Amino acid sequence: MTTTVYILLKLFTMTILLKGFVLQREDSTHWLRVAEEELQSALKQTVNTNKAKNVILFVGDGMGLTTVTAARIYKGQQGGQPGEEGILEFEKFPHVGLSKTYLPNRQVADSAATATAMLVGEKTNWYTLGVTGKAQFGDCNFPKEAEIDTILQQSKMEGKSTGIVTTSRITHATPAAAYAKIPHRNWESDADLTKYNVSGRCRDIAQQLIYNNSEIDVLFGGGRRSFLPKTTKDTEKNSNNLRQDGKNLIREWKVIMEDIGQRYKYVENTEEFQSIDPSATDKVLGLFESSHMQYEHMRDKGPKGEPSLSEMTRKAIQILQKNKKGFFLLVEGARIDHAHHDNIAKRALTETIAMDKAVKVAAEMTKEEDTLIIVTADHSHVFNIAGYPKRGNDILGVVDPISKDWYPTDNMPFTTLLYANGPGGIMPNTTRHDPRNVNTTADDYTQTSAVPFKSETHGGEDVPIYARGPWSHLIHGVHEQHYVYHVMSLASCVGTQKTKCSKLINAGQTYNTNGVTTLTLVAVLYSLL
Repeated sequence: MTTTVYILLKLFTMTILLKGFVLQREDSTHWLRVAEEELQSALKQTVNTNKAKNVILFVGDGMGLTTVTAARIYKGQQGGQPGEEGILEFEKFPHVGLSKTYLPNRQVADSAATATAMLVGEKTNWYTLGVTGKAQFGDCNFPKEAEIDTILQQSKMEGKSTGIVTTSRITHATPAAAYAKIPHRNWESDADLTKYNVSGRCRDIAQQLIYNNSEIDVLFGGGRRSFLPKTTKDTEKNSNNLRQDGKNLIREWKVIMEDIGQRYKYVENTEEFQSIDPSATDKVLGLFESSHMQYEHMRDKGPKGEPSLSEMTRKAIQILQKNKKGFFLLVEGARIDHAHHDNIAKRALTETIAMDKAVKVAAEMTKEEDTLIIVTADHSHVFNIAGYPKRGNDILGVVDPISKDWYPTDNMPFTTLLYANGPGGIMPNTTRHDPRNVNTTADDYTQTSAVPFKSETHGGEDVPIYARGPWSHLIHGVHEQHYVYHVMSLASCVGTQKTKCSKLINAGQTYNTNGVTTLTLVAVLYSLL
């Protein structure tokens, strides 16, 4: 046996032994060390009561706690680890809370109303955008006072730069909640208004973006179909739902930019995206797909393809951070939700990890002293981690082992990840398939669900909120979802909480770096109000 072969065999043996130790022989010393590290990190935490120059809100659409846990494991396993001990970038944030996602008229919410709650500071009705509960679903005759400015619009009023980055259509529910005022989230273009026989003063979401919100500095996402007339051939094949009114809103946006003397750029692919010079660009509109952008694992990474969420986030911050007054940026990992609706867990986890990379970019490009970053979800999904698999078992795989005490009554194995309802449901007079006979780690594998639906539904449980930066300690327990807006408003002296913020800042409280400042001092400051 040669020396090289001997060394390789020894390394292989040591690797196997080490893996076995990690999985099976973690002793008291290991667990004590883990606890000590967490405790020391907690003891070093300080209270940051600076004014937030910048605010970045990340919304993982449909990213419930089960999704976070499964994505954490999946990320770790992709790196060759058991997975359970891993950590996502936003899980490193010091402050964590829970958000109650119910609506005034629904136990289980949709994305339009939940995004509106976080962006305007008030809970509102199912499927409505940018309006209060005085506006009813589908009714264009809502009172004018039902319209309410969002944190993005209020930030612009204070002279800050603003941006929206999403992997959905830019006119879809979550991004549209940042600028549109409309009683139906599906009215993205005039073609939708025609489809729904809409009458009254409602203006489609795409028009509202171009004509009423042209001051937004960065817009990255999909959704060209709502901006182009049906007489224009889009670069995407089989593009539908093009505008009926003959308007080319992309051309209109360019004209507006010319009129107000902006250095602007419109882009449709990665090559054009990469050509954007942040130092020489005031406004940018990037529409990379006719409808939603591609799933990350299917994304065309070529020059005619499209940028990743993290790449769009980086470019957006580079453009926005030129403003000395700061910025507000909304970033949505939209396709987590779409994958869950299809019961394709692998896609949902991949999209969650893609958003996590974008969070890392934002954290690295900004300072914790002056930038509030909040990562949360609008709602959850009926998604479960089930069974009693061994440590390190493939999170996308079949539960192993399955003891006799916990074997299904139909004598069929099952995967760790399951859904309560959706397209993977078991139809009447059929039997559940044996997951051992298929590749459950395939990109398009559909998890089994209990109740057959064409599309899986949202879940109604609370969703997590992770925060770091100025006033992030206000995320501390179980909150109503619209509270997220009020934390951002207070931290940045924008909108509803502007006066309260100004009083706190004028009281002279600054970022504490020596550990002396505590919540007691914060209580004193509040007593000044």
